[in-house]
Amino acid sequence: MKQAAISDEMILDKLHAIRGQKVLLDRDLANLYGVQTKVLKQAVRRNADRFPSDFMFELSTSEFADLRSQIVTSSHGGTRYPPMAFTEHGVLMLSSVLRSERAVQMNIQIMRIFVRMREILLTHKNLLLKLSAIEAKLGQHDQQLSTLYAYIKQLVKEQDERESVQQRKRIGFHPT
Repeated sequence: MKQAAISDEMILDKLHAIRGQKVLLDRDLANLYGVQTKVLKQAVRRNADRFPSDFMFELSTSEFADLRSQIVTSSHGGTRYPPMAFTEHGVLMLSSVLRSERAVQMNIQIMRIFVRMREILLTHKNLLLKLSAIEAKLGQHDQQLSTLYAYIKQLVKEQDERESVQQRKRIGFHPT
């Protein structure tokens, strides 16, 4: 029986930012792969040498508490122990540990999402760099414009002074 496709948005909703990295939690990955969380954890522990700390880490007690308050899990269910968090490389490594067809297909989809996220971030970075360059140019132009404005102001002031001097000379009796 073929499994219904899971939307990219559903996977993106499961991404968390922890320790400055985008990660997927063990229970979410187990759900996506169609296995029990304990089966996924067991497979990872059996292959611990494949999961260094930059691939997978367990959340600290405080990180777990913060996460629980963010996702509002009940105190009578759900995870009671800090979950494992898998980075992009950890998810990729899971494909070598969990070999079911569904796990392989989910890994491909997740990897594509990570690639698209990097592309989007790169695009935004390029836009920010271009905006910074424009701001810098505007800043230079602003200086030039303010200098030009000061010169114009000075010329107007000098013109006003000349006109006032000319007007003062006209004071007195002048036959028309």
